[in-house]
Amino acid sequence: MIDDTDTRLLEALQQNAQMTAQELGDRLNLSASQAGRRRQKLEADGVIESYTARLDPRRLGLQVQGFVQVHLAIHGPDHSQSFARLVAARSEIVSAWTMTGDADYLLRVYCVDLPALNRLIHDVLLPHKAVSRVHSQIVMDQLKRDGPLPT
Repeated sequence: MIDDTDTRLLEALQQNAQMTAQELGDRLNLSASQAGRRRQKLEADGVIESYTARLDPRRLGLQVQGFVQVHLAIHGPDHSQSFARLVAARSEIVSAWTMTGDADYLLRVYCVDLPALNRLIHDVLLPHKAVSRVHSQIVMDQLKRDGPLPT
């Protein structure tokens, strides 16, 4: 059961995951040990899955962000598993979802340039035996970065 204090702790950690137990305690009006124990319990319960660093894609040379809808011609567990392995193996694909509607999958990709996106689509995705077609959309500007989850 997550109470109001846990909710405030999660909000604080989503803003800055490097907060010390003392900083969390000060923010939540708890002792450092109480804040630390609450964080450890949320980690142990799987509410907090991991801690990561948010990187600036442009400073890493990743100039193109896009979304790629993938349509399958063949459906079945073997084809789905094979496609999932392909997606997992490609670092350019940073997230992937199965979808309702026209497309079977939606992929979020980051590439160094348009030729790299073209190679991903034509040399990697389209040759997969289950893929019938793809539809890509290039992000012109991102109005809101991936934000914290609502708590």
